[in-house]
Amino acid sequence: MIDVDNCYVSCERAFRPDLNGKVCVVLSNNDGCVVARSNEAKAMGIKEGTPFFQLPQLFPGKEIYAFSSNYELYADMTRRLMNIVRNSAPEFHRYSIDEGFCILDGMSSDEMKSWGEELHKKILKGLGMPVSIGIARTKTLAKMASKYAKRYPGYHHCCLIDNEEKREKALRLFPIGDVWGIGRRWEERLRGIQVETAWDFAALSQSYVRLSFNVIAERTWLELNDTDCIPVDDMEMVTKKSVCTSRSFPNMITSKEVLRPHIANYAARCAEKIRRQHSVSSVVGVFIDTNRFRDDLPQYGMFRTRSLPTPSSSTQTLIEAAMDCLDRAFVQGYHYKRAGVILMDISSDRSIQTDLIDYHAEQYQKLRKLDKVVDHLNQVYGTETLICGSQQYPSKDADGKATHFADAIRRDRKSPNFTTRWSDLLIVK
Repeated sequence: MIDVDNCYVSCERAFRPDLNGKVCVVLSNNDGCVVARSNEAKAMGIKEGTPFFQLPQLFPGKEIYAFSSNYELYADMTRRLMNIVRNSAPEFHRYSIDEGFCILDGMSSDEMKSWGEELHKKILKGLGMPVSIGIARTKTLAKMASKYAKRYPGYHHCCLIDNEEKREKALRLFPIGDVWGIGRRWEERLRGIQVETAWDFAALSQSYVRLSFNVIAERTWLELNDTDCIPVDDMEMVTKKSVCTSRSFPNMITSKEVLRPHIANYAARCAEKIRRQHSVSSVVGVFIDTNRFRDDLPQYGMFRTRSLPTPSSSTQTLIEAAMDCLDRAFVQGYHYKRAGVILMDISSDRSIQTDLIDYHAEQYQKLRKLDKVVDHLNQVYGTETLICGSQQYPSKDADGKATHFADAIRRDRKSPNFTTRWSDLLIVK
């Protein structure tokens, strides 16, 4: 298991090495709350989810470096990192934005340990980002080992669990709530029967686990007991059954015309997401909500959907459906703070069943070709190089240029997109 240490913070520090050892946090959309913390921030007591405006009150006089979320940078940096891992491992499966599994067959324990330590050095030299590596005979134990590698410097960023003595020691010291596959509800149930550690859970009988929980819990039990049983397919980034893009607005919105470009951009982002996983959607949904924290204002929330006669991933088709949903959901007279678009009933784009009475079905292939060209140009020349007219925000920046989706939220502390935009290339003096 390869796991990036404090991923978002590490991406920021890669271009700001002067912040190594300093208290750093990354904020959510609109600079709302803390979503990522450096080790120094964790040690100081900053909790995930803490509202940003509360930090000066909670930690008066403390120097805290805060960054607005820059997901374009994080996605590209982790892509580069995973490519280094992929080229270094006999077999690699990416699991999430900052995690991946490698299958190491035919290596001795010493060879695996050396391989892990060298991989950490290669990634640190190539990208300036630290990783923690866990090696074991099962994927659950490997994930556990990566956490030990992250916590204890003595492992030199690579923890190896390769015998029974190490396995038992690791399980006895590992809280049950931190075990991969054990959610909050199962944690509460297990603590209710005095299961506090991974060792306590592994000591239960297999039949009891199967009858009291389900096959997923039994699989976790087998993995902790040194039986590798999680299929390789389960380690790949899963094809999503529904996709959502939503945001809170910096200021409340009362006009539908101001709300429309937000919804259009959410639909466009959803379309890009399902195209990347080679899927199409049959149902488009839009929700709008007022600010529930404003007791002095009337409250309203609505969710509307529209079914498509032919499943689609076309940006134009999905925006059109989202606009129809917005028209039916919007009610004048309220102050809207949040909205979003959800794509549901997602299936593969390899076998699309068209509707007999959908007279525009023959246009879908043309739209798919158009989307392919637009996606390519946006990838080469930068996000939002080409957009639909409905995605255009009415406001302008200081230079008279139209506001883009990425800039339509408050990100006062955003770092440049060093690796994806020519205009943001790092200047070396």
